[in-house]
Amino acid sequence: MATAKKAPAKKAAAKKAAPAKKAPAAKKAAPAKKAATKAPRKVNAAFLKPMTPSPTLAAIIGSTPLPRTEVTRKVWEYIKKHKLQDPKAKRNINADAKLKELFGKPSVDMFELTKIVNAHLK
Repeated sequence: MATAKKAPAKKAAAKKAAPAKKAPAAKKAAPAKKAATKAPRKVNAAFLKPMTPSPTLAAIIGSTPLPRTEVTRKVWEYIKKHKLQDPKAKRNINADAKLKELFGKPSVDMFELTKIVNAHLK
């Protein structure tokens, strides 16, 4: 009787192993569909419109009209070139003489930066 009980156990194990082999093949097909359906993002035209900086902002980035994205990039280049980012709290920007005129205060949070800069664009 002992041999009769062992035979069904092997068949049950064989049935459980068969579906596991098919599962990895199904996973390979799924990523191919996601890559094909992704559409490119459209850029908002308002960001690309050249804006004229105020004289205060022009002292930092230059007087030529630039899109808002380039203005922000040039302000950050100035901040990093002059090492004005606070080393302990990287979110804060410590103003030098030129930036103090622009900001109106000695220190600004990086999230306030674009709001302040946009006020100096026409």
